[in-house]
This record gives sequence, C-alpha cells and structure tokens, in this order.
Amino acid sequence: MPSPDALLLLAPTCPHCPAVLDGLAKLVKEGVVGRLEVINIAMHPERAAALGVRSVPWMRIGPFELQGVRPPAELRLWAERAAHPRGMAEYLEQMLAEGGLAKVEGIIAAEPAHFDRLLGLLESPQLPLQVRLGIGAITEGLAGTPVLQAALPALARLAGHGDHRVRSDACHFLGLTLSGEARPTLEACLADPHPEVREIAAEALEGLPAPGG
Repeated sequence: MPSPDALLLLAPTCPHCPAVLDGLAKLVKEGVVGRLEVINIAMHPERAAALGVRSVPWMRIGPFELQGVRPPAELRLWAERAAHPRGMAEYLEQMLAEGGLAKVEGIIAAEPAHFDRLLGLLESPQLPLQVRLGIGAITEGLAGTPVLQAALPALARLAGHGDHRVRSDACHFLGLTLSGEARPTLEACLADPHPEVREIAAEALEGLPAPGG
C-alpha cells in the first residue's frame, strides 16, 4: 500500500508548529509519508475555515486528523497506521480517549461503515472506561437508525463474547436497534450465566416491537 499523504496547517505565531513541520518533513524524506502540503493559515484563512480548524498545529495523515503537539514517534505511528486494517479502530479509540466524542460522531455520520470498527473496540479487555462510555453514548445517539440496525450481526456476535461486560453492552445496544430482528439473540441471553446480562436482555426485549408487530 502506498505511503499516505499529509496536510499541515500552521501559523507564524505558533510555537509548536515548527517541530511538527520538521517531524512530518523527515517522514517525507524517509518515504513514510508520500507528500506533505503545508498551509499558512495567516495567508489562507479560508482553508482553515473550510476544514473547521480553530487552532494549530493541525494535521491530516492519510484519513487521520490530529491537532496539537504530536512528537515525531507519534507522527510516524499514524503514518504507519494509515496502511493498517486496524488503523481506523485505533484512531477512533484515541479520539474518544482524548475526549473527542463529537469528532467520532462526525466520522461515523460521514462513514457509517466505521461503526462496526467502533463496536469491535469493546472486545479489548484493557479498553479505558472513557472509551467504553463514549461508545455507549454514540450508540445511544444512533438508536433506531439504519446505522445501528445494520450492526445487528456484529452485536449478535458480541452477545456471545466471553466477557460479561461485553455481553451486557451488546444486549443494551440490541435493544436500541428497536428492531424485531434483535429478539432471538436477546431471548437467548435470558439464559446467560451472568445475572447482569440476563437483566439487561430482559429490559431490552421490553423495548422491542412485539413478535409479528
């Protein structure tokens, strides 16, 4: 896979921009980044406005948008992740860990296929609580939507996960689909060995359409 391109927005008064520029330029020299476009927002404020950028340094490496000081090692990591199948999932996790809930919501709205990658993060036993809560908030915001209903197969798989916390989340999210297609999985979870899963499955079933309805 070819090296990703990068875009950097900077300003003359920004004390951190030179270091980020230097880090990205070195990645271009090494071939880790294919091309680097640099924009001085003092000269081209319209580009910052079009991208919704309010502070610099701001950069995009492949599909990943990043803001603030990023050391050379992290810049390299994101360039390498751009070519990795799990790269987007790792990006979504970091954005939520940094408090970027609205950012991730925007990504899912623009590319709903990334929602399954978001759900897949729940399988990590070391997932930070803030990330888990963020996934829950995003999923609740998608209640009853085609995006969440399209994730029924992924949720059904998570309902059989070895960790009861993942099964509980899956049951809650299955209820949020408001789809009768979630009923068989939730009914099976009524016999789950963990009481929390059984309770959440029962509550989720109450919010689903009646069979045949």
